[in-house]
Amino acid sequence: MSENNKRMNRRTFFVNTGAATAAAAALGGFATHDDYEAVAGNVNTNSQPSDLKITDLRVYKLATEWTRWGIKIYTNQGVTGIGEIRDGSSPIYALMLKSRILGMNPCNVDKIFRKIKQFGHHARGAAGPVAIEEACWDIAGKVWGVPCWQMLGGKFRDKILHYADTPRMPTPEEMGKKLKYRVDHYGFKFLKMDIGIWICDGHDGCITRPPRETIDGGQTEHPFTGIRVTEKGLKLIEEYVGIVRENLGYETPLASDHYGHMVIEDQIKLAQSLDQFNLAWLEDMVPWFYTEQYVRLKKSCTTPILTGEDIYLKEEFIKLCEADAVSIVHPDLASSGGLLETKKIGDAAQEYGIAMAMHMAGSPITMMSNIHCAAATENFMVMENHSVDDEWYEHLVTGIDGPINVDGYVLVPDKPGLGIELNDEYIKGLLDNPKEDFLAPTDQWDKEFHINDRLWSKYPDAPPRYSERYTV
Repeated sequence: MSENNKRMNRRTFFVNTGAATAAAAALGGFATHDDYEAVAGNVNTNSQPSDLKITDLRVYKLATEWTRWGIKIYTNQGVTGIGEIRDGSSPIYALMLKSRILGMNPCNVDKIFRKIKQFGHHARGAAGPVAIEEACWDIAGKVWGVPCWQMLGGKFRDKILHYADTPRMPTPEEMGKKLKYRVDHYGFKFLKMDIGIWICDGHDGCITRPPRETIDGGQTEHPFTGIRVTEKGLKLIEEYVGIVRENLGYETPLASDHYGHMVIEDQIKLAQSLDQFNLAWLEDMVPWFYTEQYVRLKKSCTTPILTGEDIYLKEEFIKLCEADAVSIVHPDLASSGGLLETKKIGDAAQEYGIAMAMHMAGSPITMMSNIHCAAATENFMVMENHSVDDEWYEHLVTGIDGPINVDGYVLVPDKPGLGIELNDEYIKGLLDNPKEDFLAPTDQWDKEFHINDRLWSKYPDAPPRYSERYTV
């Protein structure tokens, strides 16, 4: 056998086993220079992770029932990473940041995020920085050959409990039947349902409210609507939840959401009337930034209080924890700041004895970002899944071995990066115009002129004399 063939056989062996570094270690003193050379040539570091550079950023459209967008970052060594823009946001939020990250090493995830995080904001405004952060973690994991949870410090669990969100149903019997089906058919061990003043629709004497034209639909914040619920209305909602509990039982945790934009006094009355049903939590009863109202609410009832899906960065979560305004923090990773920032949020809440649940209404890209983060965060409780009933959901990506839901859990992957790739052909098959909406060139975003992102006043190293700077 020729020397070249010997080298090729070694190289093929290491590639096929998928454990090049482990093989080299196992060889110990028997390993030759050629053996280590073969290993180095096949470990998925693309030779020089330290020389990796971002060369392009493109966007793709997911034309599912909920239209959303994602990004793909390209590098000079052929490695790519994917991220997702939160539902209801714009791909422009990411594209406008392209010129600021070109040429940077995507493995320096925290450095990149700190550079661009000033261009994010609460709720959907965080879409650009977070999508880029997700994609950079994906690339870093791929070139170093480790899953994202390992780069976040390791994992506390091998599978992630997730719950099935269940939107409003017209009758409590139908809601109870739907929830019971989720337990019996899918194996879910945690559930959530919508309950609120919509239950009073069609019933007289339940709601007191100003004229509808004085309220801008769901855009008017709770304290400014003047909407009140009567004792009859409270009783109707209470009966609805009671029937659901009778059908479902009390063994499975049941959370609740979407009560309606009532004033805080009536949210408190509703919370007190629902205490008897041992709900897992009451979610977003008022906007998250009214801290004192959350303090009043939490002190008024015995059901855990939760908020946070629209908060960007850890600081506002810490304010809620310091004020003892919540029982559980509830970041949406696609808004809160990405994988590392969300882990920081969980760690900060843990210092106050507060658990972290995770809001998640994204595609499998955002789901897997949440899975890695949840695995690496000790006080994690449960993660949402908004797409339990969507058959198309699991076809959007490849790389997940088997179904996403495994008896009420999502298994934590060991594959490098996020552990998934886009299913290009399937996604393009959903699009009316794939040429424009799937990874089309974005060269027009390569350069931005006249920008100065600095947030402080910097004195130049060698300032010109006054007469040279200002001439008459």
